[in-house]
Amino acid sequence: MTPMGKYYEATAQTIMKNFKKRGFEGCYCATAAEAVEKAMYIVEPGMSVSFGGSMTLEESGVMAALKSRKDITLLDRSLAATPDEIRAIYLKALACDCYFMSTNAITTDGVMVNTDGTGNRVAALAYGPKNVVMVIGMNKVVHTLDEAFDRVKCVASPPNCIRLNRQTPCAVTGVCGDCYGDQCICSHTVVTRRCAEPGRIKIILVGESLGY
Repeated sequence: MTPMGKYYEATAQTIMKNFKKRGFEGCYCATAAEAVEKAMYIVEPGMSVSFGGSMTLEESGVMAALKSRKDITLLDRSLAATPDEIRAIYLKALACDCYFMSTNAITTDGVMVNTDGTGNRVAALAYGPKNVVMVIGMNKVVHTLDEAFDRVKCVASPPNCIRLNRQTPCAVTGVCGDCYGDQCICSHTVVTRRCAEPGRIKIILVGESLGY
């Protein structure tokens, strides 16, 4: 194992101890392939499954694995043809059995920070789906809550705006402009510090750099 691999594993062990205090269910996978296997084990046949926008899910292979499952009902907004159909899927996702997402930042103390444009992802995280599975690359780990907020604004949001072809200050300059325009993806910020229903939020930490 490389020094970085050992560092990721040691840090993950610290985070998972804090997860227990906060009611989260956590595990560590050294590779994305292991994370996919763990995620698919959580998803049982017959489940209704949905997901929030996430490059981590794409890069890790979790999204491809979900789409290959023929024994689940996958609520996929990318298949919607109209805004009304997208909204209908968002609403159905709030009642699904298993919701997949990542996070914008996570502290070593086990606190997660997520910022959304529409709010469907943070809404599902806070309440609704029976299970929330979060796949998180160790590149998203920071030490303090202030660093987590900074990571959202300075590291996660700019490339996401570029990916989504948004004409925001951060997409143009690489620096947060604290904007309020129609193109802004920073509408709702949620800090998740504990799981009100112990074990509902399941977190898979991955010893790789995944997502933004």
